[in-house]
Amino acid sequence: MKMAKNILLPAIMMVCCFRAWSESDPKYPVSEIPETMTKGCYAVVREESQTFDIYAINKTSQTVHQVVTILNKKGDGSAQMSVSYDKFRRVAYFHGVAYDASGKIIKKLKQNEILDRSSISGYSLFEDNRIKIADLSQTTYPYTVEFEYQVEMKFLYSIPDFLLYADDEISTQKSVYKVTYPSGLQPRFKTFKIGEPKKEKESDGRESVSWVFENTVPEKFEKNGPDYHKTIPNILAAPDQFEYGGYQGRMDTWQNLGKWQIQLNKGRDVLPEKAISAVRDLTSNLKTNEEKVRAVYEFLQNKTRYVSIQLGIGGLQPFEATTVDEVSYGDCKALSNYAVALLHAIGIKSYYTIIYGGDDNKPVIPDFVGDYFNHIVVAVPNEKDTLWLECTSQTKPFGYMGRFTGERKALMITEEGGKLVNTPSYPTEKNLQSRTAVVVVDAKGNASAKIRTTYTGLQYENNALDFYVNYERDEQKKWVQHNTEIPSFDINSFAMTNKKNRIPLAIVELDLTLNRLATVSGKRLFLTGNLMNRSTSVPEKLEKRKTNVVVKMGYLDLDTIRYRLPDELYPEFLPEPIKVKSRFGEYEATFKVDQGSVVYVRKMIMKKGEFPPESYNELIEFYKSINKADNIKLVFLNKT
Repeated sequence: MKMAKNILLPAIMMVCCFRAWSESDPKYPVSEIPETMTKGCYAVVREESQTFDIYAINKTSQTVHQVVTILNKKGDGSAQMSVSYDKFRRVAYFHGVAYDASGKIIKKLKQNEILDRSSISGYSLFEDNRIKIADLSQTTYPYTVEFEYQVEMKFLYSIPDFLLYADDEISTQKSVYKVTYPSGLQPRFKTFKIGEPKKEKESDGRESVSWVFENTVPEKFEKNGPDYHKTIPNILAAPDQFEYGGYQGRMDTWQNLGKWQIQLNKGRDVLPEKAISAVRDLTSNLKTNEEKVRAVYEFLQNKTRYVSIQLGIGGLQPFEATTVDEVSYGDCKALSNYAVALLHAIGIKSYYTIIYGGDDNKPVIPDFVGDYFNHIVVAVPNEKDTLWLECTSQTKPFGYMGRFTGERKALMITEEGGKLVNTPSYPTEKNLQSRTAVVVVDAKGNASAKIRTTYTGLQYENNALDFYVNYERDEQKKWVQHNTEIPSFDINSFAMTNKKNRIPLAIVELDLTLNRLATVSGKRLFLTGNLMNRSTSVPEKLEKRKTNVVVKMGYLDLDTIRYRLPDELYPEFLPEPIKVKSRFGEYEATFKVDQGSVVYVRKMIMKKGEFPPESYNELIEFYKSINKADNIKLVFLNKT
């Protein structure tokens, strides 16, 4: 099982050229792999080394050598290797070879077999970034692939991190991580579950630190576990001094890293007079800063569109605001810089803010300054709180960060430099799914239903609803068809409403025909009270949980379903009220007769938090109890 993290596999670099192979000299025979390294794995890393060489503040290189034995088809991804480059990075060499199970060469990678393309083609209008891709996958298993490459760089900015493993089904026989540097450019390291490095003098007088790891069998990943940096041995590395594109800076404090970004942005916030006049006219009659910021944000959304632009200094420097105003497009850097300029034109202070964008929420370690980020947003101080603007979306609700950039640390670029801040969090009660329904059931078990569901907070994003609520009607209908959890239904009509508040809200209204909703047996009709919000999954049972249990999102679900049945049917069995309470949350379900109808009410609260490993069995029992309660049936008897 692979981790959902965008990290670099440990691989170590060798400064020599790719070695020559002899057809009569088998290498890496599969028979040499101990059984303990293959059990439960689909690939074994035989050797890997990653060496990062610092020669000067504007000259570095990365050398990677990796040998992997692929045991079955599931491991074919390890037979591919990709190398990125741009005008600041040059691929010095890139070689590969494949061996059969006995260690004989069956394929040597030819240079014309290496695919060379844009690294983000289809998403970018302008870019320097390119990528070389090699594929040595075979159809007969097991087989072994060996790759080696070197990239020379005209800068020092980030140093590759090291993670002992990123897949719990790939073991590693030997792995080396090494960094070399001159005495005046010693980098910083932060390690987790890793011993002291070996320190040496290189032949050219530079210094080096290195770590060697042997016979690593990965711990199996546990669902609902902590972030990888809290469980898997890893090394973070970063320079104190750096230079990129002729701009020198320091990364020893967040403030100094922000000062470097100020250099990159300097002079790029100038707007043409017509833009200044337009935004001032737009906001002249508005009273509060929040109203003005919303107006500017909606102006930005209506005027511009997102286009990835990977040019210049590693994609770190924004285009000028004047250019964005003229062409009406830009990337996250350019659009955020443009928003800051527009707000400045009406006298509102705002800040260009660097952040990691992604549902996986790559953690930022506050006491280790480094390059954690991949995205830009805008922060606007607003009396007692801060308004946050995601400038790349034409449909994002004003002030809403959501799962992509919410609940994490970001680097706000202030006049004094960088300041580490927190983006908005979304507490349990704000993440609401509230449903009401009236279901009319006939004596044969068929029914019609009118259903209204409100989604707020992070539940606004359930199953990409935040996108579909802005789509054309045909696409919205597909969302309804795929996400209405009723076994059999026909859509008579539906409607979606979108309210773009700081805590957004979407309403989905359905008019459905439900064939065979209930089961009829003789004079009895059996009906599941929970119409369309039944819990079905239960966490995997483990002999012994090793890591903490993490619930990343708290939420509240409310369901009120009113069933109307023919007069000749009366309730023979209605369950007693059900209550389940746990440290993870609370669940309640009630069934009662009200004005000739049967009303089912369900309330489910899931609490966000990190819990000790011994609580895992309690989580299993919590879900088992909910699953049982959600599937309990009501019984009605026909009096005729």
